[in-house]
Amino acid sequence: MAQLNFGGVIENVMTRDEFPLDKAREILKDETIAVIGYGVQGPGQALNLRDNGFNVIVGQRPGKTYEKAVADGWVPGETLFGIEEAAERGTIVMCLLSDAAVLAVWPSLKPHLTAGKALYFSHGFAITWSDRTGCVPPADIDVIMVAPKGSGTTVRSLYLEGRGINASFAVEQDATGRALDRTLALGIGIGSGYLFETTFQREAVSDLTGERGSLMGAVQGLFLAQYEVLRENGHTPSEAFNETVEELTQSLMPLFAAKGMDWMYANCSTTAQRGALDWMGPFHDAIKPVMQQLYASVKSGNEAQISIDSNSKPDYREGLEKELTALRESEMWRTAVTVRQLRPENN
Repeated sequence: MAQLNFGGVIENVMTRDEFPLDKAREILKDETIAVIGYGVQGPGQALNLRDNGFNVIVGQRPGKTYEKAVADGWVPGETLFGIEEAAERGTIVMCLLSDAAVLAVWPSLKPHLTAGKALYFSHGFAITWSDRTGCVPPADIDVIMVAPKGSGTTVRSLYLEGRGINASFAVEQDATGRALDRTLALGIGIGSGYLFETTFQREAVSDLTGERGSLMGAVQGLFLAQYEVLRENGHTPSEAFNETVEELTQSLMPLFAAKGMDWMYANCSTTAQRGALDWMGPFHDAIKPVMQQLYASVKSGNEAQISIDSNSKPDYREGLEKELTALRESEMWRTAVTVRQLRPENN
């Protein structure tokens, strides 16, 4: 494992050069990897492992998601089973259910987590807040995590492009003495670009903060605020959307993703440079207190409890769909549909 210097902080990082796929296959050659849940992360990780030559089975309840698994080539009775049977057959049980589903399934899953097995997560939620979720693993199994830094769709698409998504890894419980090897082998097996070390607790807190912050919640709030100000001052929907979202996602994000914000600034007009440098401070000062409040809410377990309470309501899906429909039908995102259709690749 390499130790890399990130701005004066030393971190443990594993790459495919140091831990090649052949080594991962050798470590897991006698394992049966049971992927439990075929929703968000399940398909990408399961398909990548299968394509990389590992012994993989899927556990999924009957329904549309089960039919999707069949369509992806998983064979009922051979590589596709119910959740409990897959967990019984697996020596590594990859719990890739949603946080809400983990709570519901845990009582029937736990009896199949027998001595020497490994319980794998891609999110630290259930274990970090086990006092709230009730997910307390047996002491005689490994409890491990590989958390891709992106959606399950991206896990698969980057793998098919020959690239790979970055992921964090953690060992919460090492009952066999092989937990770290199992973890790294699975990380390489699902196609990770590189793996950086964390803990279940740090991953859970940073992940919830990111989702509510710059990755989803804050970015929507920022977009909407700017869009509304432009519209309130007479700018058309097309102009407001292009200046708020389209230019950022289609032009500027690729620049700072490739070489950093400083390089992106240096490749914009002098007017844009001056304005960005002058206004980044006021935005930082306005936003940081909100981020501090958000982090405190996550760290205390309050956000986890809100999620648990919300997901436990019998009408949760109906309420969620109403909120998502309102978002989708807002003027800004209805404008987005038209703008996307007008992109050159669509004409």
